[in-house]
Amino acid sequence: MSKDIKETFWKALADSPYVMVGLTGERMHHVPMNAQLDKDANSAFWFFTSTDNRLVPGGPAMAQFSAKGHDLFACISGTLRAETDRAVLDRLWSNGVEAWYEGGKDDPKLVLLRFDLDDAEIWTADPGIKGIFKLMTGMTMKEGELGDHAEVAL
Repeated sequence: MSKDIKETFWKALADSPYVMVGLTGERMHHVPMNAQLDKDANSAFWFFTSTDNRLVPGGPAMAQFSAKGHDLFACISGTLRAETDRAVLDRLWSNGVEAWYEGGKDDPKLVLLRFDLDDAEIWTADPGIKGIFKLMTGMTMKEGELGDHAEVAL
């Protein structure tokens, strides 16, 4: 099951790459970020941001994700650090990113953060016909009738 749920997670994240990210142990609210995915890197994703973003110091972090259709949820742990490889910045750069940075790739406020993924808890919400019937009639749900849950290494 965990391989299937991992694949489902990556597909859902590619379809809607928006996550809420915060530094572990900080009392500041998490911030919405647009994850930049690399199909060849399944243990990291990146965020373009500016030097004044509260995530820039890096360190242990958590990200929360909800799929477009609210049929998959994930809490992801990992480590944020500055990405210094210019080739990665060039590969992930797009017109959509450029719109945020007046100086383009050389904007002095531009920071590329890499989120190295450790593990995640992933939940799917797909009740199936039996689960839908139970929900509609108020019958007692049993574990697994609403969806799957897995703790996975990413």
